[in-house]
Amino acid sequence: MPHALPINPADPSHYRDRKKALWLLSVLFPLTALIGPVAYLLGHTHALWFFAGPILVYGGIPLLDAIFYEDKSNPPEAAVPRLEADRYYRWITYAVVPVLWGTTLLNIVFLATHELPWYAWLATAMFTGSMQGASLTLSHELGHKKDWLGRKVALFNSALCAYGHFSIEHNRGHHRHVSTPEDPASSKMGESIYRFVFREIPGAYFRAWDLESERLERKGKSAWSLDNEIVQAGLLTIGLYGGLIALLGAPVVPVLAIVALWGAFQLTSANYIEHYGLLRQRLPNGRYEPCQPHHSWNSNHLMSNLVVFQLQRHSDHHANPTRSYQSLRDFPDLPTLPSGYFGMFLVAYVPPLWYAVMDPLLIKATGGDASRINFLPAKRARLMRRHGLSEKAGESAQLLAA
Repeated sequence: MPHALPINPADPSHYRDRKKALWLLSVLFPLTALIGPVAYLLGHTHALWFFAGPILVYGGIPLLDAIFYEDKSNPPEAAVPRLEADRYYRWITYAVVPVLWGTTLLNIVFLATHELPWYAWLATAMFTGSMQGASLTLSHELGHKKDWLGRKVALFNSALCAYGHFSIEHNRGHHRHVSTPEDPASSKMGESIYRFVFREIPGAYFRAWDLESERLERKGKSAWSLDNEIVQAGLLTIGLYGGLIALLGAPVVPVLAIVALWGAFQLTSANYIEHYGLLRQRLPNGRYEPCQPHHSWNSNHLMSNLVVFQLQRHSDHHANPTRSYQSLRDFPDLPTLPSGYFGMFLVAYVPPLWYAVMDPLLIKATGGDASRINFLPAKRARLMRRHGLSEKAGESAQLLAA
């Protein structure tokens, strides 16, 4: 009998996603927010239980990222249509929705109905808000899809943390203006996250409202009609929060406020690190060059990518927005983060540390060309002196920032 031909791993028909089962970790990830409340209800009242989830996520995941480091493997391009058509990956995203909603609502009810030490209450409320960051990550993945159901689930999901304008602003605003001075969701060199938040959050909302108003105006409809997706999401949020207040009373109000605000800040944290200081060039016709992979900070760190739907392969995402998480690719010579998002969030929350880590990486990623750096205008001259950048190289950046 003839021998069977050996399997050729380069053949796209033989390609197997080695992480296929591991993507299920994204479904389990939100359950970490229940560790403290469940332990308390079981009689374990030690304060450490309320910090177990945050320690696991913000300490354990960066540690595992350091241990397992980067996964730079890419699916063969010929295998991508099969990956995109595999419903398994979409059903994972749908499975996360009830887990997120159940976890969030259980914690909200728990916090509103139990007397806890202030630190236990605050830790639980903020970590529940962190899971709203995960919720918006899910909305980000689904909101880029072309099918009606995926986009509506994204809208429904973002309403949980009162951020229903997200998909509109992100898809039609941020992706158009990313890595330019005009984009409120692209951070600038020398801009701290605490300054960025006051530019990004209101800027994102007003841009989303303008975009949706313009869309409806072209259809001859009022901006306040029920066809406005921001209005749709807002009504869902009002109904949900109003129902919780009617059921649980005044104690639930600060819980809802902390959860929603910290959830929004988690999205801001991601936006802050994703394009820090990177600048698209203006073409002779006055438009900006098309967004390329090198206009985003990339991360291939394995563990964190598994629970954020590979959002950290942000370079390919911006170059190919409709590509699903399982198909996103790595490219050589990209601006690269030294850790995954959870580790970089902690660095960003200490601005001097952030500048010490990221500014040299930004200079390296741009080849020391100041015309490729999106400076905070007030700090531009100081930063150029500090890093030895020439004024001539920075002239175009100065014009763009004006």
